[in-house]
Amino acid sequence: VRSRRQRQMCIRDSTLTAPAGFGLWRARPRQMFWITMLSRLSSTGLTFGNELPLHAACIEDISAEAFGPGRFARAAARVREMASHAPELSFVACLNGQVIGSVRQTPVLVGTTPALMLGPLAVRPAYKGMGVGKSLMHMAADAARNAGEAFIFLVGDRGYYMPLGYEPTRPGSIVMPGPVDPMRVLVLPLDGGAVETLEGKVTARFR
Repeated sequence: VRSRRQRQMCIRDSTLTAPAGFGLWRARPRQMFWITMLSRLSSTGLTFGNELPLHAACIEDISAEAFGPGRFARAAARVREMASHAPELSFVACLNGQVIGSVRQTPVLVGTTPALMLGPLAVRPAYKGMGVGKSLMHMAADAARNAGEAFIFLVGDRGYYMPLGYEPTRPGSIVMPGPVDPMRVLVLPLDGGAVETLEGKVTARFR
């Protein structure tokens, strides 16, 4: 049970800013519906920023709401147990100071190649379909690229992530520490590298 102080921290944060590069990609015609919804939210206090320690309890609440207790049995959870996520590459969306969405990225090695594992990405149910998740994804990719990362990979739905630039991998090329549907393992190359070059066992990367 969270303390009153923890609950207050979930809904207060004055350090958040608009997503970097937002004006560059929000005008794509095929995204007009969720852009309109996102603009409406922005006019009522929607802000984005890096994850801070005070957001931890809220992010856990959102993840529990989105994925339930089964999230701890997933292969991605095994990765996060052996490697800490990077707050400087992880982001939250807040509406009037209340966290409504988050995305985390964890530095790992795939074989001997440095990469980031993205996830979890989660948005409160009331705000799904409004572009919040896609905004967080764009921010995560931009931050990773600016940090000199070459690849982001994740386990997720092709229909959602492939329009954002993610590509399928050769089944079995990325070996997770637990069972995973190989059709759901997707990679985003950030520097023009070939997806096929990212292969091997996923292990912790110590920075």
